[in-house]
Amino acid sequence: MPLKKWTLQYLIAFPLLFAIFSSVQYFKGQTVSYSLKFGLAWAFIVIFIFAVRRTYNFKKRIRCDICNDIPSDTNKSK
Repeated sequence: MPLKKWTLQYLIAFPLLFAIFSSVQYFKGQTVSYSLKFGLAWAFIVIFIFAVRRTYNFKKRIRCDICNDIPSDTNKSK
């Protein structure tokens, strides 16, 4: 499992998602405290779901062109 690669990607994605979710709630008129809690909770939920699904796909050897964690069959034959 490419844990270093995934950890780096999640460390980049988490603050971005947090900022997006928090700012959307703030611009909708929510308080700063609520917006930060909302952003933190939903960023964690999204990252968790994506990580679980990505781990499942990796263990079952299900290819993902976007993730590119498992080499394709065409690369093996070359």
